[in-house]
Amino acid sequence: MAYPKDLSGTVALIVGGAGAIGAATGRMLAEAGATIVVTHMPGAEFGRAAAEAVGRLPGGRDHAAYPADVVDSASLIALRGEIERRYGRLDILVNAAGFTKPVPHADLDALDDAFIDRMFQVNWRGQFAAIRSFAPLLKASGDGLVVSISSIASFTGVGSNIAYCAAKAGIDVMTKALARALAPQVRVLAVSPGVVDTAFVPGRSADFNDKVAASTPLRRIGGVEDIAAAITACATHLGYSTGHIIQVDGGRAL
Repeated sequence: MAYPKDLSGTVALIVGGAGAIGAATGRMLAEAGATIVVTHMPGAEFGRAAAEAVGRLPGGRDHAAYPADVVDSASLIALRGEIERRYGRLDILVNAAGFTKPVPHADLDALDDAFIDRMFQVNWRGQFAAIRSFAPLLKASGDGLVVSISSIASFTGVGSNIAYCAAKAGIDVMTKALARALAPQVRVLAVSPGVVDTAFVPGRSADFNDKVAASTPLRRIGGVEDIAAAITACATHLGYSTGHIIQVDGGRAL
């Protein structure tokens, strides 16, 4: 596939690159020419999943997987050193790490302090920490790019739980603020999916996707390729865009 911007010679780091959306994004960015680095949580099980994701990438380039935890800034700094030593550059950072679980919005007691803190620690602070850690390499690229995964829950207020909606709203604000702060060397964008056909939200019933598809204007839920294509477009097509949140929801938010 031909792209307006060839990513040959660039290095892209996908934080959470062994997950469904992260892995699909890695494949598309690699097809566009990038060398891919993915992170995974420490542990043999996570390492195997990341190695499998890297193994599915187009060959001929020095793709790699490394352990890192977004709530442990020291591990991100260590990873920056590894990337600098191995590749000498970083051009693209994709923030694809996160977690959630369903909590009914009316059940205020179920949204306890520890869970709220963990939601923001992983889904907001971790994304900021990754950007903070890799900003020096992205700036040195001269044409750096950050893409964070947000959600339409950030502005609809409809999502797996209220804390998740709030954390994603924070991603949108961070995207706009850092687009100003890191310009002109680094562009900062966010991709905002609706419902996507993954196991990201545990406990959904078998007919959930069908119900959502029926109420979505395009009459289907998103696939991981839809989200990966939007992220890839940020790198290959949208070179004059920064600070924007790009909805990829089939019109669900209308």
